[in-house]
Amino acid sequence: MTTVLVVDDHAEFRAAAVALLAAGGFRVVGEAANGADAIAAARALAPDVVLLDVRLPDHDGFAVSRRIRGHVPSTRVVLCSARAAVDYGTRAEECGAIAFFTKGELSVPALVALLQGERDQTDRR
Repeated sequence: MTTVLVVDDHAEFRAAAVALLAAGGFRVVGEAANGADAIAAARALAPDVVLLDVRLPDHDGFAVSRRIRGHVPSTRVVLCSARAAVDYGTRAEECGAIAFFTKGELSVPALVALLQGERDQTDRR
């Protein structure tokens, strides 16, 4: 079962994401409301995936993604935001994230397809 750390400064979004992921067969192993806690949790838990909000109160999600990937290279980071990816230019690609979803696009089928595609690409190498 794929383990997930959910990072967002809005408790309501975290609760909704946790419920959505759990219903979709993911195991949520932790939550964080800011970048510092996200980095610490990722290091301690080594989740398969971090679902990471771009806008956090203490750090931007792009910097947090780079730090997480530096400490736990096997963890895949999926960025999410209320804003569209085009609003951030190439920052999402440059920070080591495997994908970017707007919060409205986030769904279990989309996440499953993304992670299956990642696994398929890794298997072909």
